[in-house]
Amino acid sequence: MIKLNVERLLKQQHKSKEWLCDKMDISHYNLNKALKGNAKSISYKYLQGFCKALNCSFDELLSIIDDDIDKEA
Repeated sequence: MIKLNVERLLKQQHKSKEWLCDKMDISHYNLNKALKGNAKSISYKYLQGFCKALNCSFDELLSIIDDDIDKEA
């Protein structure tokens, strides 16, 4: 599973989700859906937008979580 590290990056930069929504012209609903892992897909446009707005690279934005670990817990 791929996890977006947007909330961690926002916290590090002392910025809010509202700021990010305004910066990226994305709705709160769609942002929260992506952050909670409920989105089926995320376009390259939004991935690029996250990186530009948060001044980060893809490897800072995304983490890969091993699904097998979640199943064992």
